[in-house]
Amino acid sequence: MKTWSHQTEINAPIEQVWKLLNGSLEDMQKIMPNVIENEPIKETEEITGSIYRQKYQEGKRVQEYDVETLNYEDKPDHKEMKVGFILANMFEITAHYELDKIDDNTTHFRYTTTNNPLKTFLKLFMLFASDKIVVKFVERVKNVAEAE
Repeated sequence: MKTWSHQTEINAPIEQVWKLLNGSLEDMQKIMPNVIENEPIKETEEITGSIYRQKYQEGKRVQEYDVETLNYEDKPDHKEMKVGFILANMFEITAHYELDKIDDNTTHFRYTTTNNPLKTFLKLFMLFASDKIVVKFVERVKNVAEAE
């Protein structure tokens, strides 16, 4: 299993950043444009344990997978969500978003993801994987949140 993490300060209120991660499909698509569907399969009152069926499109290819909310916290000064899913029966992936309010217009954002290859031959690819995608995602969240 491989883990990547990146963090930054965002010049936007915590609620504005949170909406991009925990809002509507339209809000989610601002930072994850390839997600074309996010339908609830099972929703729990406490959010943790909820499952959403997501569709992700890259070119003409569409992947479908169930995303489970593994951890959820929504407090005025701290917000956190961890989700997990299995992609193409090949990778078990988690995405962990953490937001901390620094002041009314500044938010600290930390994104951590893990990728666990489920097939032996894929483990070799993990040795060469970089954090480039994680860094780009954090920058995209920062740019979108600050532009709104």
